[in-house]
Amino acid sequence: MPHPDHHPAAVEVHHPQPLAHPPAAPLAPAQPGPPAVQSIVLPDGQVITGYPLTPTPPPAPVQQRPAVSRTAVNIALGGIGFGAVCIGLALLTTFIAALTAFITQLIILAAVIFGGWIAVQIFGATGHRDGGTTVNIRKAVIKRSHFHG
Repeated sequence: MPHPDHHPAAVEVHHPQPLAHPPAAPLAPAQPGPPAVQSIVLPDGQVITGYPLTPTPPPAPVQQRPAVSRTAVNIALGGIGFGAVCIGLALLTTFIAALTAFITQLIILAAVIFGGWIAVQIFGATGHRDGGTTVNIRKAVIKRSHFHG
């Protein structure tokens, strides 16, 4: 409810006027200890006294550490590589052993086939051959340790 002594027609409206910025006051060098009190004189004669505001530096960015260290990753990759090399060497030795067994079996097979061919040539076909000499020893007679043919 309005106050009985004031009439609505008697109200004055004041519009604020923007203040011109005063020239920057020289700042005293910062000294250790409590900050010095500064006073600024405004163009209309008002004096404002207070502590100077020093801007606070932005906080340093926090470095995020990776979830797993690089050293651990390098050790793990080295272990995987070493395991792969060991498996490769095991497969290589297995391959060499199998190749050696295969070559040995080929040599034995060749010896059996060649030996069989030689045996057939020696003990095989009984018959007259051109250019060969045949000796029939069944007719020979042995008397008193002498051979008579």
